[in-house]
Amino acid sequence: MVASSIAIEEISKELIQTRDLGVTEEGERLVELQIGPTHPGSGHMRIRVWVDGDIIVRCDPDIGFVFRTIEKLSENRIYMKTIPLVERPSLLDTTPMTIGYINALEKLMGIEPPPRAKYLRTMLAELTRIASHLYGVGILSIFLGHSTGFMWGFGDRELFVELANQLSGARITYAYVVPGGVRRDMPQSFPDDVEKALRYMERRLKDWYKIFLNNPVIEDRLREVGVLRKNDAVKLGITGPNLRASGVDFDVRVADPYEAYDELDFMVPVAEEGDAYARTLVRFEEIKQSINIIRDALKKMPSGDIIHPQIARMFNPLMKKIYEETRRVKFPGIFASLKPPKGEATARVEAGRGEALFHIVSDGSPRPYRFRWTTPSYRNVILFKYMIPGHRLADLPAIYGSLDYFPPEADR
Repeated sequence: MVASSIAIEEISKELIQTRDLGVTEEGERLVELQIGPTHPGSGHMRIRVWVDGDIIVRCDPDIGFVFRTIEKLSENRIYMKTIPLVERPSLLDTTPMTIGYINALEKLMGIEPPPRAKYLRTMLAELTRIASHLYGVGILSIFLGHSTGFMWGFGDRELFVELANQLSGARITYAYVVPGGVRRDMPQSFPDDVEKALRYMERRLKDWYKIFLNNPVIEDRLREVGVLRKNDAVKLGITGPNLRASGVDFDVRVADPYEAYDELDFMVPVAEEGDAYARTLVRFEEIKQSINIIRDALKKMPSGDIIHPQIARMFNPLMKKIYEETRRVKFPGIFASLKPPKGEATARVEAGRGEALFHIVSDGSPRPYRFRWTTPSYRNVILFKYMIPGHRLADLPAIYGSLDYFPPEADR
């Protein structure tokens, strides 16, 4: 479980006090700088830093500028209409979020999607993970002044956005995962198109290593910068690639498998250095593993239905005919009458930026009584306070970019 914000705040203060920054907050030498809040990086936030010369003494991330009140809004909507809400804050990393929400809802309903639907969900989740990592690397690149990496990252992600579009019918917010299955089967040409994209990305990764990861300028900017020690990462409740880059081998897909992950072959990349370079390297290695997962999912893809029989029985004759002829599920009002029994359910997933936790409380009505959602960026934002003090001001963009912190995801 995630430590409370008060507990993390106390742990952060304790950890920061034990660090020898070589600077002091006493005297009149400190200058307060405000970075943002007008989109200073990957989203709207404000970063307040106090500097002694160009050494950062204290850093305070000021979040909440894009707070969307998704948890409260869901209480006034039927369960189906919350799906687009949980997709929006994470931008490209949408599918793991919808999977987590739907998994919790399916636990309340006591249903499980057909095997084929599980594989399709898993495949789309990994396509969006690749796109999300490429987006994050592109942002890091432009933070470092590496415009080629920025253009490559945003250009290469387009392949996977298009594949997601082929599968779901939308480029960003897919609403593909629904209670009991998925909305549509994959097109006949989809496996071939996926293989072409994966082969391209494998070739492209070699170029990425040459021009970016093995670039001496990039290495100088990232190595031994923003070091997060293993024990501190655990104490602070850090998650995702930021945790694994500090030597902690934890991934929800392995620790608590969901969908088809326990049937697929992949490894969890881990690094020991805990610096900005290690965090970047782990994300590139995760792209390689996502490629393996997608290939394995296509190879092992079972045949059969894409929606649970209990949901299919809700179809009227016309919708049943559409499903049988097109392998697409249309929901004109079907879920308006969905009333899970009273109870609570929790689900967690490994999103692109780390673990996301979903908790739904049902009172038996068509709307959730309470919906609670903790995102990886919200858990990782404490690193600004802990990690940045002691570094030069010029290192702040490098550390920020290496964390792949996304303000809209934290604010949700």
